[in-house]
Amino acid sequence: MSELYGIELLRHLSLAFGPTGCEGDVADIIEETISGFADEISRDRKGNVTAVLYGKNHGTESERRFMFSAHMDEVGFMITDINGDGTLKFTNLGGIVPSVLPARRVTVKGSCGEYIPAVIGSKPIHLQEGGERSKADGISSLYIDIGAKDKEDAQKYVSRGDFATFSSDFVRFGHEEKQIKCKALDDRFGCAVECDALRTLSREERGGADIIFAFTVSEEIGKSGAKTAAYRVNPQVAVVLEATAVADNMGLPETSRVAEQGKGPAVSFMDKGTVYGRDMYKAVMETADVHGIPAQPKRFVSGGNDAAHIQRIRGGVHVAAVSAPARYIHTAVDTINADDYESTVSLALALARDADLIIGRLSEQ
Repeated sequence: MSELYGIELLRHLSLAFGPTGCEGDVADIIEETISGFADEISRDRKGNVTAVLYGKNHGTESERRFMFSAHMDEVGFMITDINGDGTLKFTNLGGIVPSVLPARRVTVKGSCGEYIPAVIGSKPIHLQEGGERSKADGISSLYIDIGAKDKEDAQKYVSRGDFATFSSDFVRFGHEEKQIKCKALDDRFGCAVECDALRTLSREERGGADIIFAFTVSEEIGKSGAKTAAYRVNPQVAVVLEATAVADNMGLPETSRVAEQGKGPAVSFMDKGTVYGRDMYKAVMETADVHGIPAQPKRFVSGGNDAAHIQRIRGGVHVAAVSAPARYIHTAVDTINADDYESTVSLALALARDADLIIGRLSEQ
């Protein structure tokens, strides 16, 4: 049983290796963290971890189910071939801008079972001509260097289909060290929030509804495991805990800013995958207001998340997206604010405690 909470738990989860399709290490940490707290923990064939706190009405005709969902996978890479000189060809897993890749440290999980330190290489600067120096290399022109002397040497450690991620330190910086940077904060942020909320709720008197915590796979490539998890548990209401890009420090006018760090999680009313029910959006914002928890609307229609998949299962699900305002998302230096972490945990707890009220109100619509 893990004794890590809050930002230290977030550190542990973010540093774990878990690109799309290889989330097992993260799932193991989560199961260890919540073991002994949940009434039921399961892992399905797709790799999702689902934990349940039973409500007082569990197993009765009046059973209600309130679900939280956060994805375990991070953006990363898959090895597609091995060059004659021992360098590795690769493709991206998730939306990564090629310009952030050259000279970046990465970790390869080889078929040998080892975690191999490596770097992403590109055409040497002294061989670049014309406008090449000012042009970002596409992924097809980059390679991963694990230090192998040739192809035969590399094949001892790596095979096609192996995975890689950014290699990044977890660093607190800025005013009162409120800023946090690391890889994979999208969405180990949500996973850590769920773990903290579950363990807190497990010690409290239960309401009528089951509270379900899903830790899902494959969100970053759009092949969401959340659809499978939600279909299994069939919730009436689901809240997706995510990270969202904000660009609040780029000198942009307020009308172009998604949200602002330090002012609480961003709550979506619409994104590229979902139009959120107005009553569900109001329920989240009103809950934050009643309990004095900082929260803000996501002011720009962009991105998408697992809510789009959950909303459409069975007879439909009332969904909300509650996201950490994040800078430099999908890079090795995802950056969030520690106050937003605490606010999101508080909001998740408040929503869970009010689950019966929220489900009842929405059922009347």
